[in-house]
Amino acid sequence: MVNIRVGLQPIVRNVNLPTVLKTAFLPGDSVERLFIATQVGEIFYIGDGGLRTFLDIRPRIIKLGYAGGGYDERGLVGLAFHPQFPTNGLFYLHYSAAGTQGPGALTEEFKPDPCNPGTLNLRWTNREARFDHIDTVEEWMLPSNGLPQKRRTLLNIRRPFFNHNGVNSLNFSPETGKLVLTTGDGGSGYDPFNLAQDDMEMAGKIIEIDVSINTNLNNPPIVTRFNELPRPIQETLAVIAKGVRNIPGISYQRIQQRFTKYVGIVGQDFAESIFSFVQFQPIPVTQLVEAAQTTAEIGQKRLIDFGWRGWEGAFPTPAIRSCPGNPAAATHAFAYYNDAVKTSETRIPPFVTYLHSDNRPGKFGGTALTGVQAYMGTAIPALTGGVIFTDLARKESSPVRGVLAYSSARTDRKLNDYTVIETDNPFGSQSAYYVSLGTNQNQTRLYLGAYGSMRVTDFNRGTVFEILP
Repeated sequence: MVNIRVGLQPIVRNVNLPTVLKTAFLPGDSVERLFIATQVGEIFYIGDGGLRTFLDIRPRIIKLGYAGGGYDERGLVGLAFHPQFPTNGLFYLHYSAAGTQGPGALTEEFKPDPCNPGTLNLRWTNREARFDHIDTVEEWMLPSNGLPQKRRTLLNIRRPFFNHNGVNSLNFSPETGKLVLTTGDGGSGYDPFNLAQDDMEMAGKIIEIDVSINTNLNNPPIVTRFNELPRPIQETLAVIAKGVRNIPGISYQRIQQRFTKYVGIVGQDFAESIFSFVQFQPIPVTQLVEAAQTTAEIGQKRLIDFGWRGWEGAFPTPAIRSCPGNPAAATHAFAYYNDAVKTSETRIPPFVTYLHSDNRPGKFGGTALTGVQAYMGTAIPALTGGVIFTDLARKESSPVRGVLAYSSARTDRKLNDYTVIETDNPFGSQSAYYVSLGTNQNQTRLYLGAYGSMRVTDFNRGTVFEILP
């Protein structure tokens, strides 16, 4: 891999946290428009003459600013356009619903203690009262002349904590034509209830939704587990993968007739990881539920498993503690030894892992993975066919700067190296957290969302750039 330097050309400034960047053709339009969804609930597009409002659902969004602070991971986290959007006007939203605030699933901060089995085997109980909020997945429609209107609700998911809801969480698969929902493990830290590995839990999964069947269904119950759903809704769902901590979406790369899927998993305290897979066998939720009820086997089918909570990317999940008398040093212990052993053979390894602390030349200490996209354009030849990713902020950078990097495509499940992409500096002396990464439909253009603060209550500090040679 070679060193690359790119430019960042601003497209729009002074927007709120840009969580999703996608393109689509509006019905009756011949121009591929860039759409920008913000965490607070706005959706804009670049129209003739500048920024235009497509939809504003801010009244539908839960009050942001967790526990009185400015940081939050709730809000509008998913936007996807139906493959036939130019003709049928259908699009889909995933957001944290207003008026659903709860006290949370635990009364105090959680951290596993390998010496205390009680911290390793917690269960989420009293779920109807002990939860943080409800996420909803909805189908909307833009009529040929008129304003967008909600058509129906596909899912209502009760979430235990405020964080790890996924981001850029809705994408249509060009391989199957189905809507793909990516959910985080429910939050806190270290997945205290081990939801990501439980096949019945909706948390910590990649879920396929067939929006073309049972289209008369609406107002689904509020649930946390697949077996709580009515069977007609179960029939619309299949599970692709489990073992997800938190996930900034899924990217598809088509080479000839084969699609490679790239999935980024946000790490805990140690490492960030990107996984790839080609072959997979989604398991219908009806089969998962029946197997759980009868303790039967699914057969030869097996879910893709990214390994969380036993594994943090390429490594068994460590519980990191500072050393007495030497705060600069740290000791690492297995946070969940039994979980790591149990999933050691069934999990797939990442093809890129980068660390939160890395002093090697040309590397960086990461904070959180915020986007992964395949690039098939030719304007930046060294990146053609590669996998581009963003990290929220480089550790110990002042002022704060996000990181843009790339790796070459690889599907043999062996660990691959990565290279930092150097950029020009349109930020001056201001901070710039890299919060999202997007492409156009044929993956020939790259878009970067940056924000000047990590407080969702600090408004109008966002800029969307196109990444150019």
